[in-house]
Amino acid sequence: MVSAARAHPNIALVKYWGKADDELIIPVAGSMSMTLDKFATTTQVELTTDADRFELNGTVADAKATGRTTAFLDLVRNLAAEAGLDTANAKANVISVNEGPTAAGMASSASGFAALATAAADAYGLKLSPKDLSRLARRGSGSASRSIIDRFAIWHAGTSDATSYAEAIDAPEMAMVSVTVNAAAKKVSSRDGMVATRQTSPYYQAWIDVTKTTLDEMVLACAAKDFTRVGEITETHAHRMHAVINATHPPIRYLAPVSWQVFDEVAAMREDGIEAYATADAGPNVVIICRPVDTDAVAARVAEYGQINTFAPGPGAHLVDTA
Repeated sequence: MVSAARAHPNIALVKYWGKADDELIIPVAGSMSMTLDKFATTTQVELTTDADRFELNGTVADAKATGRTTAFLDLVRNLAAEAGLDTANAKANVISVNEGPTAAGMASSASGFAALATAAADAYGLKLSPKDLSRLARRGSGSASRSIIDRFAIWHAGTSDATSYAEAIDAPEMAMVSVTVNAAAKKVSSRDGMVATRQTSPYYQAWIDVTKTTLDEMVLACAAKDFTRVGEITETHAHRMHAVINATHPPIRYLAPVSWQVFDEVAAMREDGIEAYATADAGPNVVIICRPVDTDAVAARVAEYGQINTFAPGPGAHLVDTA
């Protein structure tokens, strides 16, 4: 059987950084994000009697990436076995294409594992609810749990596999402008960076505490459709995440000098009457949130700093025709 799915990355407004359980990928605190309408990953899963195989962007993946994919497929096979399906012992040929930069802080792992979870669940004959699909995607990459969801998602941290999942949340209308200052893969993966932060950053517990409080504040701001407050919370929380990461030993610096120039330009926009706020995941690339009417003006102001893309809230992971 061949199944294919398409999923988009998401950009967190309240960040996920740190696991309470490394194996189950349960976060130390919840998070909230916007699913993008571009930079999708399309993944095809074909069941086979041969060994698992993973091809990414037209090239057979290395042993590390293939092993991570096989480990995820084992979770799917376990679910198939529990459901009594005859697909439980099948291997899979996985072909995946990223339309955006890979491993550069633009959430390619989120779109990748959300697409893989959706396609693999269908290929193996599983009938999963959005909640359970989010739980499954989480096991590949924590932020993938949010890419299952349309538009805006809140990821409940939970305390167990059953209680850690994402679901939809209403939010004010907004757009995003990304500034890709460097599309190359980052030197320290998010997974390794989270471990280093937990083990060596003296501010780690403070980060956990403030993220829990910040998410509560964000939920209230979203319920009130208060764009200004959402923007303020988003930018402040991004600075706090990078501060706790910078305090690792040895220091991990995801932001580049040009990243800070973009943050400064966004602050200057606000002084000029354009309401915009900047954030950045674990990488040098910056994402700006603004009102939809200001998208073009914001994009023009930061065009000199890198490759510009604009985004609206996008769809959650979904199956697509393989024909």
